[in-house]
Amino acid sequence: MDYKNTLNLPSTAFPMKANLPNREPEFLNYWKEIGLYMLLQSKPSPKGHFILHDGPPYANGHIHLGHTVNKVLKDIIVKSAAMRGLKSPYVPGWDCHGLPIEHNVEKELGKKKRELTQVEIRQRCREYAKKFVDIQRDEFIRLGVIGDWENPYLTMANEYEASIAEAFCEIYLKGLVKKRKKPVYWCPSCVTALAEAEVEYGDHTSPSIFVKFKAGEDLLSFLKERLELSFNTLSVIIWTTTPWTIPANLAIALHPDYDYVIVEACGEEWIVAEERLLPLLTELSLEQKDVKILGRVKGVELEGLHAIHPFLPRESLIVNATYVTLDAGTGCVHTAPGHGEDDYETGLRYDLDIYSPVDDYGRFTKEVPDFEGQNIFKANDGIIALLKDKGALVHSSKITHSYPHCWRCKKPVIFRATSQWFISMENGDLRKRALDAINEVKWIPDWGKERIKGMVETRPDWCISRQRAWGVPITVFLCEECETPYLDEAASKRIVEIFKEEGADAWFKRPVSDYIKQGTKCPNCGSTTFKKENDILDVWFDSGVSHRAVLEERKELSFPADLYLEGSDQHRGWFQSSLLTAVATRSGAPYKAVLTHGFVVDGKGKKMSKSVGNVIPPEKIIKRYGAEILRLWVSAEDYRDDIKISDEILKRLSEAYRKIRNTIRYILGNISDFDPEKDMVPFDELGEFDKWAIFRLQELTERVKKAYLDYKFHIVFHRCYQFCTVDLSALYLDVLKDRLYCELKDGKKRRSAQTVLYIIGRDLLRLLAPILSFTTEEAWKYLPGKSGEEKSIFLQEFPEGTYLDEDKAFLDKWDRILKIRSEITKALEIARKDKLIGLALDARVNLVTTDQELRSFIEENIDQLRDLSIVSQMVTSDPENVSSSEEDGGEVFIWNSEEISALEVRVQKAFGQKCQRCWTWSEEIGKDENFSDVCPRCAGVLGVLSFELKEERANRSVEF
Repeated sequence: MDYKNTLNLPSTAFPMKANLPNREPEFLNYWKEIGLYMLLQSKPSPKGHFILHDGPPYANGHIHLGHTVNKVLKDIIVKSAAMRGLKSPYVPGWDCHGLPIEHNVEKELGKKKRELTQVEIRQRCREYAKKFVDIQRDEFIRLGVIGDWENPYLTMANEYEASIAEAFCEIYLKGLVKKRKKPVYWCPSCVTALAEAEVEYGDHTSPSIFVKFKAGEDLLSFLKERLELSFNTLSVIIWTTTPWTIPANLAIALHPDYDYVIVEACGEEWIVAEERLLPLLTELSLEQKDVKILGRVKGVELEGLHAIHPFLPRESLIVNATYVTLDAGTGCVHTAPGHGEDDYETGLRYDLDIYSPVDDYGRFTKEVPDFEGQNIFKANDGIIALLKDKGALVHSSKITHSYPHCWRCKKPVIFRATSQWFISMENGDLRKRALDAINEVKWIPDWGKERIKGMVETRPDWCISRQRAWGVPITVFLCEECETPYLDEAASKRIVEIFKEEGADAWFKRPVSDYIKQGTKCPNCGSTTFKKENDILDVWFDSGVSHRAVLEERKELSFPADLYLEGSDQHRGWFQSSLLTAVATRSGAPYKAVLTHGFVVDGKGKKMSKSVGNVIPPEKIIKRYGAEILRLWVSAEDYRDDIKISDEILKRLSEAYRKIRNTIRYILGNISDFDPEKDMVPFDELGEFDKWAIFRLQELTERVKKAYLDYKFHIVFHRCYQFCTVDLSALYLDVLKDRLYCELKDGKKRRSAQTVLYIIGRDLLRLLAPILSFTTEEAWKYLPGKSGEEKSIFLQEFPEGTYLDEDKAFLDKWDRILKIRSEITKALEIARKDKLIGLALDARVNLVTTDQELRSFIEENIDQLRDLSIVSQMVTSDPENVSSSEEDGGEVFIWNSEEISALEVRVQKAFGQKCQRCWTWSEEIGKDENFSDVCPRCAGVLGVLSFELKEERANRSVEF
């Protein structure tokens, strides 16, 4: 007889195949139709708010995997906060100003650019940025990220530009902003100053030269008198890797406390630091016997004396500086105040000119006649040749070293003195207050605190001016007569009012008289004519004031944010610019906590690079696997380190996803006829194994909720995956099949199992929802009862997870049961491989032990052990009383446990016949006259089913 129709086989309503690339857009449309984001924001929030402030990506190009990691992490955090019962708005934003957009627009315009006004170029930039805002918005939404996509913040919006101007004016009026000539990072290719955060370091090959600066008359006289020597040709030897800065040399720095030696070498006399003499000789392939030390002096003794520039008609002042080291060079440091930070500070101290004979495009000016108009890097060879011709070159070679490059065009930058606007790190104790604020913030990981602290401690003043068109102007007026800056409170308010209405374009359209009162006088010279500053603000200032423009302006947000989250490079970028502007204007950090993630690398740990060919566009992965696999990848990796991705990793995650999905599918299939309103079995009436499963679920819930709270999403993934594959698929669900399929449909044993499956399914879906957003939303609709009728799983909260009181004795007992079961399973597996049995149900197991306490424990739990092992028969005995009937049953496999002392597991074929309904072997088969080929349990079930069928037919006959 075919008993298939008598089994409670699971429903297949929940799709077997995920088909994620095609199914996911359906849920994106569904979320849009129901207005999911607004539904979430309209929910009551008695537990309070959680504000994650979105750092704005740059509106230039399609998103990459770094964007994916960043946005998915934020989405997981926002969703998990909402499911903790907090109001958790997510307002996405974009950084819209800046050089890359302007460059791309200039490329598109070509020669036509010359025909356009600055305002027209700005409009083209605005249109370009808007295009990529729309593109990136769709790409972020495709990842399943829920947010206020219809109302994001844009740094180019009128209100935002007004906030930028307002913040700048406030900082200026507090006396923190100054304009001065100072060396800054300058990109000759982009033709603009750069902030420290806009510079990245990479290998660069440079000349390495040792140069002679002949001693001046005062230096010669001093040493002749001091050492009672006469000299042929005395020179101070300097070393540099930037020959192009030699024309700007104004000084030579010595350490005041170092010993300097005058040595005779190659028929000349040289001055070098004593500890650098041997390395210099090695570099020049000279031996010690080739030189003679004539005398020694301290660096401090030579301060104020002079050397002669090797090819220009001027002297170089010998100065003292404690930054001089003995790590490289000669201990005599070439100093060009217009081309170095330390050089600049030394120049100020000794009242030297901040001299930089280099133009905006990195070419020498007419002040260097021999090289006028030449690119400074290309001029290096000519300068070296000139030094050689003048007899000033000691040695020349090439070195490869770390060198600053522009983070946009990737070309080498220079340090060049220009007139720029700076936010002082010392005025108003800005540096100290910023460092104090850092201590009040929680940094995740912990090392983030020391990283940003070290950067703020050593950073120079913030250069905030850029010589470009596309950005928010530096809203200061300059006296046309004396260039003195002017700004007052009234002008500041007027600027902000106009920008709110017209945007920053108004600065370039309106005359000065629209901003300051007629007759206003220059505080320096009394002139009444002013002009507007043409420089724009550093884009890091734009994004850095988002706490003001967004957190304080949007009613659903608040200052400070609970969390900022970006890549670890933002310690020197957005985290720092936000900190400085907030401390300057709000006296505190704009965030309570800062979380950083690593960078995406390939499977071998190499940086993603188009030139290497290891870049994987997110779109390609989504088309093949679906966005859900990308979300799983982000959660599965420990984002605190660099995040690896490869086809092998994605295939492995796809397999993990399949196992999780199949677990969910199995649960839903087996509770499709379960109504939680009427079929739930009270917890105190559940079977012991069912209670064990609930305890495991409670443990999972507790750990997962804590992992979300700690932002350790890899723990969420690994715990849930382990629960699905080990606790459920390999154990609980496997054991449950007999009850689910073979017991009476409405029987208590089956309903008990379904009760637990329903609770597990309901809770597991909610725990996974922030990560597997598409899958859990789909599965939630198949969950029976009122819970499945909710519009979205994201309107739910995380499960409380406490269904049963902690019972240590119960859990210890079940740990022991499962340990014994593990030994039984080992024995069954070997017996199966030896073809002694087929399925575990084909087996009879005898647990033999000399340990009386263990045997008693086994006897008390023999039914549980038999069910857990999924065998047909199980007995226990001591070695002396092994049943003779066991031997009569045929071959026996004996497994001596190594984990449990004194336990022997004996496996043989089960006795009796195989039940044709449940496949259990029994010696009772054939005793029921109505159902001769099934076991007593199945005969009883079939009897009830037959009775119910007859009763149904009778009722139909009566109705007819």
